[in-house]
Amino acid sequence: MSGEAMNITTEAVLNEWGQICSQLKQEVGEKAFDSWLKPLSVSSFSSGVMNISVPTRFMRNWVITNYSDRIHKIWEKKNPNIKSINFIVQAANEEVVSGVHNSSCRSLLKRIYSSPAPANVYHSGANSLPTEASYVTFTDTNRSLSVPLNPQYTFDNFVVGKSNEFAYAAARKVAESDDVPFNPLFLYSGVGLGKTHLMHAIAWHIKQRDPSKNIVYLSAEKFMFKFVRALRYKDMAAFKEQFRSVDVLMVDDVQFMSGKDTTQEEFFYTFNSLIEEGRQIIISADKSPSDLEGIESRLRSRLGCGLVADIHPSDFELRIGILQAKARHLGCELPSKVAEFLAQKITSNTRELEGALRRIVAHVQLLPGKEITLENTQEVLKDMLRSYDRRITIDEIQRKVAEHFSISVKEMQSSRRARTVARPRQIAMYLAKLLTLRSLPEIGRKFDRDHTTVMHAVRKVEELVQEDRGVAESVESLRRSLEI
Repeated sequence: MSGEAMNITTEAVLNEWGQICSQLKQEVGEKAFDSWLKPLSVSSFSSGVMNISVPTRFMRNWVITNYSDRIHKIWEKKNPNIKSINFIVQAANEEVVSGVHNSSCRSLLKRIYSSPAPANVYHSGANSLPTEASYVTFTDTNRSLSVPLNPQYTFDNFVVGKSNEFAYAAARKVAESDDVPFNPLFLYSGVGLGKTHLMHAIAWHIKQRDPSKNIVYLSAEKFMFKFVRALRYKDMAAFKEQFRSVDVLMVDDVQFMSGKDTTQEEFFYTFNSLIEEGRQIIISADKSPSDLEGIESRLRSRLGCGLVADIHPSDFELRIGILQAKARHLGCELPSKVAEFLAQKITSNTRELEGALRRIVAHVQLLPGKEITLENTQEVLKDMLRSYDRRITIDEIQRKVAEHFSISVKEMQSSRRARTVARPRQIAMYLAKLLTLRSLPEIGRKFDRDHTTVMHAVRKVEELVQEDRGVAESVESLRRSLEI
C-alpha cells in the first residue's frame, strides 16, 4: 500500500470515528458520552484491526461492558473492513488520549475511575488483574461468549450486613466448593442491592481457585441476542455446543426473558442439560422464581429447585459501612456526619449511594481548598436530594399502607390491637422513620402513640423484614411506590 493510500485510509478511519461518536452521543446522551466515550480515541488501524485507546483500566472495562457491542455494530455498517476492535489502556501517552487535555484532569480521572487490583483477582495463577488480552479483544469471527467481569466486584469489596448476609454466605459456598452445593443458586433483589456484585465475585473466586474452569457470565438479554443470531445464521449447533459445554453458567436479570417463549424454551433445554451433567448454574432476577411474570411454569419450577436467596434493602448501618468502605477506596476522609446524612437520605439502592459519594469526592478534588462537609454535600447533591426530598409525608404513608392492607386510616390510628391492624400500623411507623425526617415523638403523635411505641414498631419491622419474606416484599413494594 502506498503512502498516499495509507493516508487516505487513516483519514477515512478518523472520519468514521467522528461520525460514530456523533451517533453515540445522540443515543446515550451528552452526560454519559462525556463521561465514558469522549476520552476514547483511535490509536491505530492495520489489517482490519482497530485499536481504541482508553485513559484508564476501569474506564476500559466499563466501555467494553456497556458500549463495545454498539460501537462494533455501528462501525461494521460503516466499514466492513473492520474485523476486530481492541480497547487499549494508554493513559500515559498524551497524544493518543482525546478528551483529557491536561495532566491534572487526567490525574483526577485516574483517582476517581481507576483502582488498585483486588487481592483475590486471578491472572495466570497470580493474584493480579486479568491481562489485556483476556477480555479486551472483540472480534467479528470469535466474539467472547462471556461479558467482561468488573475487577471491583469481588468478595473482598462486598460489604456484608443483615440484609445481604444469607445471599453472601450462599455465594461464597458456591464459589469455594469443589462440588455443586446448590443448583441453581438463584439470587434476587431490587435494583442496585448487590446481586450482580455477588455474581461477579463468584466468577472471580472460582477462576482464582481453578483457572481451567470454563465460566460464562452474561445477561439474559445477551443470551437472547446470541440465540437470535444463531437462528438467523442457522448456527444452532454451535450455539448449543457453546452453552452446554461450560462448567459454570451465570445469567443475570433473567426476568428480561419474560414473554420470549422461544428463547425460554432453548434456555430450558440448556438448563436441563447442564444440571444433568452436574455443572453449576447461577441466576439472578429482580423477583423470586415464583413471582416472575411471563416465564413458563416449567422454567419457573426449575429456577426455584435449588437455593433461592434474596437480598433485602440495605439498612442504615449497612449504608454507613458501604460509604466508609468506598471512601477508603477513593482515598478520602468521610466525616461521620456526612456519612450519616447520606445513609439517611439515599435509601433506594447502594449504586446511587456510591454515585453520590463519587460526586462529592470529585467536587473537592477539582476545586482546591474545598473539603467534604455537610454543607458542601448538600450543595453538590442538591439536584439528587431534591428528588429524594419530595417531602413524603406521614399522612401519605398512612394512606398508602392502609390501602395496601385494605384497612382505613382511621383504623390504623385507633387503639385496636388485632394483628390485621397492628401490623400495618407498625409498618407505617417504620416507613415514616425511614422516609421522613420527622422525630419519633412527631411520628407517634400522627398515630396517637408515644415515641416508645414507634421505637418498638421500627425494631419489630426490622426483625420481620429479615425473617418473613412476605413482610419484606410488602415493605419494599410500599417504599418504592412512595418514592416514585
